[in-house]
Amino acid sequence: MRTLDEWFDLYGESHQNPVNKAIHVVCVPAIVFSILGMLWAASPYASYALVVLGLLFYLRLSFKIAIATALMLAPMLYGLQFLQNHFVTSVIIFVVAWIGQFIGHGIEGKKPSFLQDLQFLMIGPIWVLGFIMKKMGMSY
Repeated sequence: MRTLDEWFDLYGESHQNPVNKAIHVVCVPAIVFSILGMLWAASPYASYALVVLGLLFYLRLSFKIAIATALMLAPMLYGLQFLQNHFVTSVIIFVVAWIGQFIGHGIEGKKPSFLQDLQFLMIGPIWVLGFIMKKMGMSY
């Protein structure tokens, strides 16, 4: 298994442009929220299960990243309790956020990392957190 730094370096290769990075900071959490929302529509337990599995994966990479991820996901899960029409709203958010992602990669001029390795779909959210943590002078 790759280290966190190796994952971030590989993911970062196709995320150098500041506009693409800014789009990812908005769109990646929106995609995570939308996926949790679609699962919530089936059963809130499905959302919780995905969160637990994701946190276990992240815990293997970094305790701090796992905690930061939990802190990001907790308000998302809380907010889902109040969302109306979970599935439809989540699908709309998902589609709009992915359009944003592809616009960002068009600006970047590089393909999304997950086209090379699907595991990058799990790395995107923590790469955004790592990017934010680094901007705040925190280590991960």
